[in-house]
Amino acid sequence: MAKSSSLNVRVVEGRALPAKDVSGSSDPYCIVKVDDEVVARTATVWRSLSPFWGEEYTIHLPLDFHHLAFYVLDEDTVGHDDIIGKISLSREAIAADPRGIDSWINLSRVDPDAEVQGEICLDVQMLEDARGRCLHCHVLQARDLAPRDITGTSDPFARVFWGSQSLETSTIKKTRFPHWDEVLELREMPGAPAPLRVELWDWDMVGKNDFLGMVEFPPQVLQQNAPSGWFRLLPFPRAEEDSGGTLGALRLKVRLIEDRILPSRYYQPLTELLMESVLGPAEEDAASPLAVLEELTLGDCRQDLATKLVKLFLGQGRAGPFLDYLTRREVTRTTDPNTLFRSNSLASKAMEQFMKLVGMPYLHEVLKPVINRVFEEKKYMELDPCKMDLGRTRRISFKGAPSEEHVRDASLGLLTGYLGPIVEAIVGSVGRCPPAMRLAFKQLHQCVEERFPQAEHEDVKYLAISGFLFLRFFAPAILTPKLFDLRDQHADPQTSRSLLLLAKAVQSIGNLGQQLGQGKELWMAPLHPFLQQSISRVRHFLDQLVDVDEEEEAGGPARALVAPSVIVREGYLLKRKEEPASLATRFAFKKRYFWLSGETLSYSKSPEWQMRSSIPVSRIRAVERVDEGAFQLPHVMQVVTQDPASVLHTTYLQCKNVNELNQWLSALRKASAPNPDKLAACHPGAFRSSRWTCCLQAERSAAGCSRTHSAVTLGDWSDPLDPDAEIQMVYRRLLLGRDQLRMKFQEDPNTDSSPEADAEKSSGATEGACPNALARQREAAARLLEVLEDLDRAHEEFQQREQQKAALGPLGH
Repeated sequence: MAKSSSLNVRVVEGRALPAKDVSGSSDPYCIVKVDDEVVARTATVWRSLSPFWGEEYTIHLPLDFHHLAFYVLDEDTVGHDDIIGKISLSREAIAADPRGIDSWINLSRVDPDAEVQGEICLDVQMLEDARGRCLHCHVLQARDLAPRDITGTSDPFARVFWGSQSLETSTIKKTRFPHWDEVLELREMPGAPAPLRVELWDWDMVGKNDFLGMVEFPPQVLQQNAPSGWFRLLPFPRAEEDSGGTLGALRLKVRLIEDRILPSRYYQPLTELLMESVLGPAEEDAASPLAVLEELTLGDCRQDLATKLVKLFLGQGRAGPFLDYLTRREVTRTTDPNTLFRSNSLASKAMEQFMKLVGMPYLHEVLKPVINRVFEEKKYMELDPCKMDLGRTRRISFKGAPSEEHVRDASLGLLTGYLGPIVEAIVGSVGRCPPAMRLAFKQLHQCVEERFPQAEHEDVKYLAISGFLFLRFFAPAILTPKLFDLRDQHADPQTSRSLLLLAKAVQSIGNLGQQLGQGKELWMAPLHPFLQQSISRVRHFLDQLVDVDEEEEAGGPARALVAPSVIVREGYLLKRKEEPASLATRFAFKKRYFWLSGETLSYSKSPEWQMRSSIPVSRIRAVERVDEGAFQLPHVMQVVTQDPASVLHTTYLQCKNVNELNQWLSALRKASAPNPDKLAACHPGAFRSSRWTCCLQAERSAAGCSRTHSAVTLGDWSDPLDPDAEIQMVYRRLLLGRDQLRMKFQEDPNTDSSPEADAEKSSGATEGACPNALARQREAAARLLEVLEDLDRAHEEFQQREQQKAALGPLGH
């Protein structure tokens, strides 16, 4: 049995932020930290005091994390970025409501004394001799302390308080990982028993010392069970200062998902029920697990559920039947073809998530070249007369302000210059579209055609597909490329407007021109001839897309969304030379192009270079950040590998920014997750000048001084399938509808069970259904309830075992 923990975090927007620039505005961005680990950085929103980010992250975590923090900063081109404020949420506060947090929260001032991190290792003993009781506090070492000096390190020493006495350790210079190994002896003084407090400070030659954190143990702990081991450093107790909104606020959505995952065999009956349910008649189904889930799940939870279900059925090789089942239910209930799949039903969300999970490499291949051009060329485009900036060309060329017609004609030429390659790439992508997507669209096409066979509904079968592919996949990716990993940064306001115009055009093509010339956006009329020409080509493309044999879908169970040989991440990084002799740091790192698959991390001088070096993923034992002080460079990570002779080797790689660093860390950790013998600790520094820069140890083979973070990863489309975690989430959802299912389909033994009463109760449950269908539904409901009860008992048994083990303590086996 295992436990899983993940945070769903959405940084929505900010408001009323203070101006940090002389222009009276700010360039805000947000950093997300879990404990001491930076896990994400939003894009910078330029020149805004009310920024909208809309960025969402799924962060997989170890179970013992303590707090989540959001720091808002103002980006400066010259000098250090200005800190605006922070929001800190404890694990307990996030877990207090199963629905999570969804609200505006005021930013608080960042107090340096409260910004503590790291742990200290102590061994405390209470001894008695002829002179009375004394306390021996063995201060061994500390790790991951906050950097207080401009060099990125600290000069830490420990100060121990017991009653009215205090003693200090020696100061160890330029390290965040000090080793003291000093025993401080304090004598008990008359009076009431006193607590033991250990404080860490950064020594400064000029000015006051900086606080690094503290731990405190009450007298009863010292007497009953003297502390020994690693302890998390805490700030001085003080009331949280509320800025009263003077620093602005953030709107955040945060939800913690923690669950106990049972061994696979316990989920087999529920998995079988789910697989069986997609093979039955969808139209009359009301008691299968899928029917119950569809009725119960609303709002944001529907998207989470859709993702889990799609992954679950993909893993079983049944994604096609699953999507076909939901499609048939949706189509059967729809009477007006104009409303088909327009709501956020489970069918719509499942198809949307399916496209993202299966089709993301396809999306990148089709759209990325043109999206990159739009960002790099930064052309001004505008068709709406109300938004035209006629003075813009004048400011650039000094030839006078152009007319509205001139700006419109120039913008039209630019827009069609981008739209042409987009349409060409889409209509020419039939062979590159994943077979599973093509088969899902074929089933959708057939189902809609059977439901609306009339001549006046000829376009409905096309609109059903283009509504997903164009309106829910291509157009959103064009509008917000960062959210689809097409770009690392959000667009600036001008580029964002260009992307909006392109997305509107692609939406119009996806609607097959049905709304051209209607509504409020008549200023799009100059584009209509181009759009009309594209629509016939799109119809032909959709006909080709659904012309696929069912054998083309990989029908067997899958362990991953992507094959081990598929590249999941690639790009330029700076790689440190192996053992540079006397090169300066900046010359020791060379630019190389890297590819990561489930099998190898390979690299060469450029993407076209034929000679490649590679590191087998199976040999990776740790992937960690490296302190800036190690090479005086930011955004460096290390990949620690073990060769066949069990010798460890470290490869140092530098990324261009913190987001790229987080993405490479996450991708490498997930690729190497199944590897055995992972390192529990490593050095966040480098071995230079005959010692480790982090802990100052003189032996290269010295044990790692910092814990590794292999469990901290970012969720994305390439995540490995985890069928046990996915079915556990489905089970939790079904529990919410168990009582409703009992009332709807199970007989009350105390009521009349005659055929007349039975018919009356059944008519209320599913009006208009035949008796045979009702009997099948009751049987299905009984099976589902039985499976849920079995899982309930299994969870209770495992919980009791855990409680018994905890009561026995570490010696109880």
